[in-house]
Amino acid sequence: MTTDAVVTTRGLTKRFGRVTAVDDLDLEVRRGEIYAFLGRNGAGKTTTIRMILGLIRPLAGEVRVFGEPVRSGSPEWLRRVGCLVETATAYPNLTVRENLELHRRLTGAPARAVANVIEQLGLGDAAERRAGQLSLGNKQRLGLARALVHAPDLLVLDEPANGLDPAGIVEIRGLLRSLADDHGTTVFVSSHILVEVAHLADRIGIVHDGRLVEELDRAALVAAARAFSAAQLTEQQ
Repeated sequence: MTTDAVVTTRGLTKRFGRVTAVDDLDLEVRRGEIYAFLGRNGAGKTTTIRMILGLIRPLAGEVRVFGEPVRSGSPEWLRRVGCLVETATAYPNLTVRENLELHRRLTGAPARAVANVIEQLGLGDAAERRAGQLSLGNKQRLGLARALVHAPDLLVLDEPANGLDPAGIVEIRGLLRSLADDHGTTVFVSSHILVEVAHLADRIGIVHDGRLVEELDRAALVAAARAFSAAQLTEQQ
């Protein structure tokens, strides 16, 4: 483990019955980087994220966040983490602003944080709308806003582009890049789409059947994305 590691896993394993969802997984996410966790649906991404956040217990191995072992309870390091896991959730009868205000109070963020994050995520027009009436894209934006409202040191995002249109994906990509570059935020983001993360991530870990099969840096990522796009274009011709 390097001294600037924010998230580390060693021998992380989880089974559900006879199905091995995560298999002897070793990961290291460094401070201030965007690390993309890439794999098909069912590859073990969400299960890994849930173990990193302490939502489920591993069968074997360990997880450390900010150098602290992840165990049950409410450890202090959790206050430094923002997360979006699977489908974005909110209180449907509360407005966007009310949902964010509630989360702000729970996390102890300053009063101005809600207005800031509404602007960051382009939720101004939906701020007084009930969460249950939002489009899928705006529900996802609200989930991201909740993850960001307390200015966390670590963001853990499970498929954050779900439900967003192409322009929205570009906006979120720029926001995450800015958080890492300008504020030193560490971002761990899962995706099943290579081209979505190739121009965003500093490093990428490819997971298959619960095992980390390869890691690539940004230069290799961009080359792989270009090759993938060229292959798609050839198929269409």
